[in-house]
Amino acid sequence: MPELAIIGGTGLTSLHNLHIVRREVVHTPYGEPSGPLTYGELGGKEVVFLPRHGSGHNIPPHRINYRANISALKETGVTKVIAVAAVGGIRTDMVPGRLVVPDQIIDYTWSRANTFFEDGLTHVTHVDFTYPYGNDLRDLIIKAAKAARLDIAEEGTYGATQGPRLETAAEINRLESDGCTIVGMTGMPEAVLARELDLSYATCAVIANMAAGRGDGVITMRQIEQHLKSGMENVRTLLEHLVPLL
Repeated sequence: MPELAIIGGTGLTSLHNLHIVRREVVHTPYGEPSGPLTYGELGGKEVVFLPRHGSGHNIPPHRINYRANISALKETGVTKVIAVAAVGGIRTDMVPGRLVVPDQIIDYTWSRANTFFEDGLTHVTHVDFTYPYGNDLRDLIIKAAKAARLDIAEEGTYGATQGPRLETAAEINRLESDGCTIVGMTGMPEAVLARELDLSYATCAVIANMAAGRGDGVITMRQIEQHLKSGMENVRTLLEHLVPLL
């Protein structure tokens, strides 16, 4: 039984270094996940991979069925989830190409199905979310990055926005004043849903661009794709060093 699941984000619809064993189409009480679950061997251990935006990268952030994704992964028996995500850098040291392991998150999304605890309840359920990421898993990511000699920020606050549009410069100013150091569109409700199902969850973010108003001129997809290409190669290297540590 695999211990680790990897959720791939923009730029990581597949793992080239994953020896695929099988694929499984899963149905959940919450609908269909983003795609089939891919089981394979990485670093000598079995892992499960799921592309968050679909294998063709055709599901926008606000239309992802986060509950189905997390529910499907829970049913596999995994206990740990690493979520790979492309983000924008807000703080000056959060530069394109750098990896970040956030330790906090602020949710600016709306109208997303964000809990498993809403229908057919015998009692109201609250989960503690003081520290939204699993520190043990974060520590493993940091340890693997150091072993691979990768540049990684060991903390940060992820501002989760609705998307699919990018933010305005004024919105980024607001996020910065709130304490956000990076910005993305998929961090919530993914993190809290994993907490509700007792999964240890951590994000490995790749800075794809400077956030609005933080770089020179407008943000282009060409710039983002250039930074993601090298950034996701670093993620693949990191995962190869991390899996044997489990």
